[in-house]
Amino acid sequence: MAEIKRARVKWIEKMKFLGAGPSGRSLVMDVPEQAGGDGSAPTPGELVLVGLGGCTGIDVVSMLTKMHVPFRDLQIEVEAEPVDEYPKIYKWVKVIYRFFGCADQEKAKKAVAMSKDKYCSVSAIVGKSAEMKHEIIFED
Repeated sequence: MAEIKRARVKWIEKMKFLGAGPSGRSLVMDVPEQAGGDGSAPTPGELVLVGLGGCTGIDVVSMLTKMHVPFRDLQIEVEAEPVDEYPKIYKWVKVIYRFFGCADQEKAKKAVAMSKDKYCSVSAIVGKSAEMKHEIIFED
């Protein structure tokens, strides 16, 4: 049986919450002032996009390291368009991978494909409700 993961969220004030993951490490979430918060921290919806970028980034860097493919930098942008009605899920999400100084573009493309098709759990979750798009850019 798989290990049960547990996150905890505690109200701080107004619309601000402290969330802690199974590791015990925590972060603050808030909403914009017009929604009753201070706008002092990322919203939970923003964290989904950041989590997606982090999840696939970890996959890609891990695979490129195992493939012995050097690169100078990797930057990932995640764009999304929310729907107009509640729940405000995303219509589409686009993940843009920007590689700098990548020694093997074909292996980098393979690593991205493996992340999006097999390994990134956040991508799999988001992909159940949103159209997923991907773009790869190589720069010197």
